[in-house]
Amino acid sequence: MREIIRSVVASIFALTLLASATERALGEVQAFGPFSVDSARPDLISLNGLIDAGSALNFRRALQAAPNAKLITLNSPGGNVQMGLLIADDIHQRNLATYIPKESKCYSACSFAFLAGNERKVDGELGVHQISSDSPDLVGAQLAISDIIEVLNRFDTPMDVMQVMFKTPPDDIYIFSRDEIKRYGLNRIASQQSDELAGSIHQPRTTTKPLDGGDSSDKQPAISDQPTPDSLQASLPRDAALSPIEEFTKRPNRVAIYTGLDLFGDDISSIRVDDAATCAKSCLVMEGQCKAFTFNTNPRLKKGPNCFLKSSAGRADGNSVAFSGRFLSGAEAVPSAFTMGVIDPQTALFDNVDLPGGDLSRRPHQSAKTPLACRLACVDEALCIAFTYIKAKRECWLKSAIGSPVFAKEMVSGVKKLETFTPAKVISLE
Repeated sequence: MREIIRSVVASIFALTLLASATERALGEVQAFGPFSVDSARPDLISLNGLIDAGSALNFRRALQAAPNAKLITLNSPGGNVQMGLLIADDIHQRNLATYIPKESKCYSACSFAFLAGNERKVDGELGVHQISSDSPDLVGAQLAISDIIEVLNRFDTPMDVMQVMFKTPPDDIYIFSRDEIKRYGLNRIASQQSDELAGSIHQPRTTTKPLDGGDSSDKQPAISDQPTPDSLQASLPRDAALSPIEEFTKRPNRVAIYTGLDLFGDDISSIRVDDAATCAKSCLVMEGQCKAFTFNTNPRLKKGPNCFLKSSAGRADGNSVAFSGRFLSGAEAVPSAFTMGVIDPQTALFDNVDLPGGDLSRRPHQSAKTPLACRLACVDEALCIAFTYIKAKRECWLKSAIGSPVFAKEMVSGVKKLETFTPAKVISLE
């Protein structure tokens, strides 16, 4: 089994050649104060940190390093008001898009930069308040407010947003709710065509199954009915060009690879391919509709689909012959490790074995009528550590204790263990 997984890991590295016939060097990151530019993403500038007295000049330097920049991502507590206005003016003049990613905050002076975006989107937090000053100069303060109003008007900032800004004390911060973001039109995307095309390429399958397949009454589609990778790609309509924000938030630029993890459910289609790399490519050519895939590495599987293309990451399940990938956009962080109870269909199921005693209930599980359903019911139940399924009676018995195994015809038993899953590799597609 290790050799199988090792060969699959080797084949998946072919994904790094999707964008070019030769490998590209890793991007070089240049920092200009709180701004950074990655040579692997020449269309992107990132703001992370305080806007200080030198930030406007540093932003100009970042623009020189990335002359083709289309998007700036924002994560800043704010800072110097005058610098924030100058940065906002440059963003407006260059028609840059602005984006606040999930888990990011754009407060105070940073909000000027966000509102200057030709296109803009909030997935994190946008916060505003009055300007603060230690100076008693009333005339200076009024001039500063006048500058802010003049600049924000040029950005077509809703009056409601400015009212909230000037009513919130300088030692407080007002964070716009999701409802307010929608109501005030703070998100502004030029093209929604990619959303309208989603769902027109394939209809999701109504029934799906994990790699272990379930009982024999569940029919697999004939292999001749499954689309090949070439026919899949040929049948795809060409998407209209995405906006800079859609490009960053929707188009995958990395793939997180897992071994021993089966993602099932939410299948777009299931096909037969030669290797995991081809499976991954079949997902990738679907221009963002396919979010994940699972490839069955079992060499004994001689016919039927072995590549499952998915509209989401689906449900996680442990399976030692599974090789899965989840595609990530620029807006998504690398998935964290997670721990779950696993009953591996390859190593933890035992035919003709009963585990007497230790039942969680005096009655069999009501909805689990197949060995597959029984296994998943035990996986989902925190108190369950094993199960026995009686085929003749179609009964599923969940166990809180493992009795001494005994031979019993037409029974299937399984034992749960905890496993931690973390990406074995995150591969850049840039």
